[in-house]
Amino acid sequence: MSAAPAASPVADSYARLTELLPAVTILCEPPRSGEGWVTAADLAAGGAGLDTFLDWDVEQVQRDYGLRARPDVVASFGLHRYAWHVCLLFTLPWFLQRRVVRLPLTAVSLHRASGRITAEANGFAHLPGDPAAGSPGARAVPDEEALRAELRAAVAAHLGPVLEGFGPRMRRGARALWGMATDETAEGLWHVGRLLGEEERARHELELLLPGDTAPYIGGARFRELTLPGGVPAPTRDRASCCFFYTLRPENTCITCPRTADADRVERLSAR
Repeated sequence: MSAAPAASPVADSYARLTELLPAVTILCEPPRSGEGWVTAADLAAGGAGLDTFLDWDVEQVQRDYGLRARPDVVASFGLHRYAWHVCLLFTLPWFLQRRVVRLPLTAVSLHRASGRITAEANGFAHLPGDPAAGSPGARAVPDEEALRAELRAAVAAHLGPVLEGFGPRMRRGARALWGMATDETAEGLWHVGRLLGEEERARHELELLLPGDTAPYIGGARFRELTLPGGVPAPTRDRASCCFFYTLRPENTCITCPRTADADRVERLSAR
């Protein structure tokens, strides 16, 4: 009888992510294809697989807003929705387990209709003393800053080719695309940190991860505080990129969009 495959070193983090985001299911298994599945490699290639992936965004905009969005807006939505979730495949295990996985393009696939994402870790970096240090593919790094460098490199290695696949459709240059990568890395973990009741730690960790001078990332975590009525502090940040949602609803920009004035942010945060 053949031995059972080793459990993913980040299975606990992915199970927690599935609990926190009910619309998403993370599966620790090899990528799938066909029947609605699209691999990260398909998106990077920029061909028919990317067309299939973006069909979902075209239909969603028409269904929810009764509009036909510009092709570059559709591509921007698609990249935002991909990167926001996939960045969490890297950042949440780092946040919860101090482990950084490598996920090459051939290790991730998505099924948009069902919200399922497969992720097959290809080795991982960890700190000294990690109980999984002897696992296949495990590699120790000396300290927290080295682990942050591993995380930045792992996300960039995965997202870089995907940005190139989306870029021509989005009509944006490398600087804008890497600004979007910075934003999705920061905002995904920030949101999940709130759900975990660890928002302050998430912000602190992200400021160390993305201080603003770590190429190819553009900008940094950029957290700052606003003051709500009654003197209540409320964190916000300024995105380095724009998802173009304002082209559908000009009066309803994202709360961290550079187009959204602080007075509007305070009003909307107070209403929560």
